Amino acid sequence: MSLEIRKIDAPLGAEVIGINLCNPISEDDKKTLYQAWLDNICLVFRNQNLTKDEQINVASIFGKVGERATPKKRRNEDKHGYDGTIMMVSNDRDKAGNYTGSLPDGEMWWHHDMSYRPEPHKATFLHGLEIPSHGGETQLSNMYLAYEQIPSKLKTKIINKKVLQAYDFALRGRVNLSEKGLENIQHQWQPICILHPETKRTALYVSRLISASIEGLEPTESFEILEQLYEISENRSVVYEHSWQKGDLLMWDNRCSIHARKTFPSEQRRVLRRCTVEGGPMISADAVA
Repeated sequence: MSLEIRKIDAPLGAEVIGINLCNPISEDDKKTLYQAWLDNICLVFRNQNLTKDEQINVASIFGKVGERATPKKRRNEDKHGYDGTIMMVSNDRDKAGNYTGSLPDGEMWWHHDMSYRPEPHKATFLHGLEIPSHGGETQLSNMYLAYEQIPSKLKTKIINKKVLQAYDFALRGRVNLSEKGLENIQHQWQPICILHPETKRTALYVSRLISASIEGLEPTESFEILEQLYEISENRSVVYEHSWQKGDLLMWDNRCSIHARKTFPSEQRRVLRRCTVEGGPMISADAVA
């Protein structure tokens, strides 16, 4: 079969047909995949059976493969001999009952990957190795469309402002700035509205899990505006929900999408292999589109 990009009936996403990612990929097909990713925000490859190194090779088509957000070695890296580029998203436990992977159980709130860093990684790749019978869907939101749906008056208010992106790895929810300082928490001020460096389109850049406050606003007003933006960005009209099958490789553009995970049965195994591709500084969109 020749390579085919088949759009998904959703506000974002396309399925890539006719490719086995274990095999060498031609330069023409690499260019096709890269453009399809920019055009569709996320790509789905079904029925893949990638090793760690093969997944890294696929990710390298899109840029330099990134290192983990935390510099220290993780348990799953020690166990599998990984070199810091791979995260095992897994609810496996060892004999003592301790989790051996990251982000093990339950839902995950909407977020951009690594928005709390000066140069967030631009792409994320998840490969489904073991999938529960139901639940655990990954939801992705089109943040170009979210930006377009912001009322004009609110756009004018936020277009040149920054938002504090802060993430505490010890928590499953948002950082409460009134209770906890930022000294030991990864954080970064980012534009609320960004200009995508390749597509030149404007995207909203906030998320319920990580966005903590808007610069120059009182806490109450900041909270109210962020809640409005969350509601817009999480609305079903801008969301694609990916139902996992074993062998899926799902990749997305972190600059123009946020993602979340739905809950799943904790007694069933869910194991996915994750890697990322390095990005650059977020560029502020300096005019209302």
